[in-house]
Amino acid sequence: MKNRKKQDNATAQSAIYVGFVDTPGLFASIIRRVIGQNYVHVVLGFDPELKEAYSIGRRNPAIPLFAGFERENREKILKKYPTARYQVCRVACTKVQREALQQEAKTEWERRFTHHYMVIGLVFLLAGIAFDQKNHDTCSSWLARVTQKVGLQEWQKPFPLVTPRDVYEQLGKDSCAGTLVFEGTLAELVEGSAVGTAAASESAGTGRDWRPRPAMN
Repeated sequence: MKNRKKQDNATAQSAIYVGFVDTPGLFASIIRRVIGQNYVHVVLGFDPELKEAYSIGRRNPAIPLFAGFERENREKILKKYPTARYQVCRVACTKVQREALQQEAKTEWERRFTHHYMVIGLVFLLAGIAFDQKNHDTCSSWLARVTQKVGLQEWQKPFPLVTPRDVYEQLGKDSCAGTLVFEGTLAELVEGSAVGTAAASESAGTGRDWRPRPAMN
């Protein structure tokens, strides 16, 4: 009975949160044109406010050329881009998958200065060539790698070819997997200043956490 209870707890439903970010800037505008959508950056989070969130991104929000694996610092980003728009979606998973993803993120954080942004891969991406460079990823290719590794999401293309748009289509608000829990500016996300309504579909007994969702501007 004890072992069965332990197994039930391990497979109980939990969740991760995927943040989609529309950032300003020349580099972001280039990516925006290439992938055909405004959200050009994706973040793996473990709470709806993205207080604990990780990505392959800028080490300093003000300097786009220096990028690699980072734990997102909302307050630091807020000072540079307070009007950057965010969508945060809840993605159901098991507790085992959530814990495995947290461990993946923490392991990468410990070796963060050896895991870099794959700038050259963007050139190959434009040509549709899956160029894989050791210890290099984009924000979307890293998220694809780790979610497939833990059995949460199967991607139908090589990881280097996965774009933020692919992540949005598979895990975003209009997908079967994602449920929108926040949409608004980074300032609203950090300060909690916006007020919205919960989605009607997030009813009791679904096993899915529902939260107030700030209304779109």
